[in-house]
Amino acid sequence: MLLFWRGLRGPEGVVSGEGAGRVVGREPDSPPAAVPLPPPGPEVPGQPEAPSPVPGAPEPRPSTVGPRGDGESSTEAVERFGSPEVARPKSDIHCLTIVGQIEGHLVLPSQNKTTKYEHMVPQVVAVEMNPDIAGLLVILNTVGGDVEAGLALAELLATMSKPTVSLILGGGHSIGIPIAVAANHSFIAPTATMTIHPIRLSGLVIGVPQTYEYLDKMQDRVVRFIVTNSKISEGRLRGLMFRTGELARDIGTVLVGEEAVQEGLIDEVGGVSGALERLRALIASRPPKGSRPS
Repeated sequence: MLLFWRGLRGPEGVVSGEGAGRVVGREPDSPPAAVPLPPPGPEVPGQPEAPSPVPGAPEPRPSTVGPRGDGESSTEAVERFGSPEVARPKSDIHCLTIVGQIEGHLVLPSQNKTTKYEHMVPQVVAVEMNPDIAGLLVILNTVGGDVEAGLALAELLATMSKPTVSLILGGGHSIGIPIAVAANHSFIAPTATMTIHPIRLSGLVIGVPQTYEYLDKMQDRVVRFIVTNSKISEGRLRGLMFRTGELARDIGTVLVGEEAVQEGLIDEVGGVSGALERLRALIASRPPKGSRPS
């Protein structure tokens, strides 16, 4: 048996646990009184003065305030994050990015690129409440994710009073489709894709009629939202959703660029310049705050 101890007090002092049998002097009963330091005396003649700066030597670098206002310079930001400082011009347009997989009620693995639902909601609310922000640009490149979290984000965007424009880059799949169509005007890049498929359940699924009815109700929520906020009909959307001849291991449809516009899901094919131009037009056409309709 191995015993570890910090120190044993005996009659001869304290036996240290670091060396067997080593005796340390007896501890005093009370700590010694602090001895006051003498007051500083007069300056002694001939005492060397502080060294003067060497001619030509660089002056001490003053403290700088970084672009974020937190005292961190751009160089320090590069050293910390390994990337250059992102340009942050003063603008009345806020950019919101939704990338990777939308994380909702379950925490996804750390190697997954995710957009956390609880992070997006405060940002959308802050944009709505900030008087300095006139419009919102939503950029999507998502594979989908949690149905309820994605649909909740779409509802938030659809009920904003400020102009909103969405832009799909890369892909806006699954539950990313309601988020894309929730904006006042939607864009898709020519090479971007959209996958339309039915809702799936993960984990243990009980094969009873109640499970099917629950899935059907969830599916109806998504379909109604997309049809309400886009130009596609419900029959056409369900036809694309349950198509069986296009995907090898699933049912559904993949739309690329212009095809999404032709089906009525997305308003226009374009990029960031077109999206910003359209958002500026929506901001300009918005009635001033406090004005009453005639």
